[in-house]
Amino acid sequence: MDAFTTLNGVVAPLDRSNVDTDAIIPKQFLKSIKRSGFGPNAFDEWRYLDTGEPDVDCSGRPLNPEFVLNQPRYQGASVLLTRKNFGCGSSREHAPWALLDYGFRCVISPSFADIFYNNCFKNGILPIIQPEAAVDRLFEQTFEAEGYALKIDLLKQSIILPDGESLSFEIDAFRKDALLKGLDEVGLTLQYASDIKAFEDKHRTAMPWVFSE
Repeated sequence: MDAFTTLNGVVAPLDRSNVDTDAIIPKQFLKSIKRSGFGPNAFDEWRYLDTGEPDVDCSGRPLNPEFVLNQPRYQGASVLLTRKNFGCGSSREHAPWALLDYGFRCVISPSFADIFYNNCFKNGILPIIQPEAAVDRLFEQTFEAEGYALKIDLLKQSIILPDGESLSFEIDAFRKDALLKGLDEVGLTLQYASDIKAFEDKHRTAMPWVFSE
């Protein structure tokens, strides 16, 4: 997992509440567990005018010109701004996989569904909770200024606006440390690889019959 320290990113405004995980990555794409390759199908039913299917090249599919991610001014966005209860619905981990593969490293919302919120941290995405009034203001500024970008500083727990204003955000200290170091659950466990091996060796010596073939 890539470490998250600071991010300077263009903002894409998804002006919708209660965006569920089936909207983020529809159910037909859940067959794969590779964690990669889901970006072209992120928000598939909103993004394209036809029905998407797994393993189909999306480059020639008809785009919905009204959908925000298809608008030229938001190309290359790495910060997703959205409304309350983002990531609700089923607990599919494919949702953050799709967002990350698309290019999003940060999602700002007034609230998140709990399981989706937890899954973001496990995959290197920083979900930031902000008051609705602050989110409203960020939407206004994003709509007004093409190329609107924010600087996200995880160490300082701040969102820095183009005019220099800073908005603070809260984050659990353990999750913050893991993101800064780029450690998912496997990476956190592997920090203790030598201790695990020592335990296994001791266990093998004390109870050899358990390991006999």
